[in-house]
Amino acid sequence: MPKDYYETLGVGRDASDDEIKKSYRKLAMQLHPDRNPGNKDAESQFKEVNAAYEVLKDAKKRSIYDQFGHAGLGQGGGGGFSGDPSGFGGGFGDIFEEFFGDIFGGGRGGRGERAGGPKRGDDYRYDMSVTLETVMNGSEEKIRIPTVVECDPCKGSGAKAGSGPETCPTCQGSGQVRTQQGFFSIARTCAACGGRGRIIRNPCTACRGQGRIRSEKTLTVKIPPGVDTGTRIRLSGEGGVGSAHGPAGDLYILIDVARHPMFERSDADLLCQVPITFTQAALGGKLEVPSLSGKARLVVPAGTQTGVRLALRGKGLPHLNRPGVFGDLVVEVRVETPVKLNKRQRELFEELASCCDDDSHPDSKSFFDKVKDFLEHMAS
Repeated sequence: MPKDYYETLGVGRDASDDEIKKSYRKLAMQLHPDRNPGNKDAESQFKEVNAAYEVLKDAKKRSIYDQFGHAGLGQGGGGGFSGDPSGFGGGFGDIFEEFFGDIFGGGRGGRGERAGGPKRGDDYRYDMSVTLETVMNGSEEKIRIPTVVECDPCKGSGAKAGSGPETCPTCQGSGQVRTQQGFFSIARTCAACGGRGRIIRNPCTACRGQGRIRSEKTLTVKIPPGVDTGTRIRLSGEGGVGSAHGPAGDLYILIDVARHPMFERSDADLLCQVPITFTQAALGGKLEVPSLSGKARLVVPAGTQTGVRLALRGKGLPHLNRPGVFGDLVVEVRVETPVKLNKRQRELFEELASCCDDDSHPDSKSFFDKVKDFLEHMAS
């Protein structure tokens, strides 16, 4: 399974060009073969780092990779369409094969697939960025993706109208040629047919014998409330078309939740920092605070300190797999110290200070009592 290029370079998806370059140079120096003679792991990682940087340093390639992953660059590893003259290349079979195993069948040819027979199409991946508002309410989004479809002129056969594929005379349709070397029998992919078991004498001019052509399609994706970064949405049959009339693969939408200017997310809970005045903190009161479902009313207890967290139950995000259940909105209070006091304000604060005693500031009294004990101990 191809490793994520951002993960390979140790940077986030929002990394700047300078951050990508800096991380690449650091890793390249650490892993360079001259510094790690005989270390095969370091050599392999060095190649991975270089491959990742070659894509992410190029704005066009990076944009394609961000949208379609490895397969958008023809590096998906699904061999079912590697010969496509349009350059669209393989699909996403390898990306998901490691996780899901044989249920995908895969463009490489699953168990029970005979040479030249129907093969399942490639699975595709589409990275979609959504907002917290979408997470809150769900939505329907239209996306346009590159794909491969069955060639209409040849109906997927790859051969010109009036002709058809012929059984490969070299391998007799098996896709493999066996040679005997002493006691061993070695099977190799048939060079004459490329392992397909068939030869097309008169290829279709539209698809050049591939049976499939590059195309684009628009799909509507339903985003359920409560999705999180990493959530996968499967669209069955919306991947690449299979070869020799095989079934189409699936399309997987991978969700990435964008950062919000006001809220931080923790599972289904939302965290928001709210400044309050010195007076509100001392006397307490009611505040209107923002939430993704509109304004919410928060009760601030008298004597509230900076950093105190107050929860509004059920004002967070919906749980993906628990309909009707919501997380909390957690408000972290930040007490704002008054600045630019006028003469009258300063007089009032000085009067307040003269009236306050240790009982009004228990934390300060406790702290400075400890400081006094500590200094006395140091002096003794």
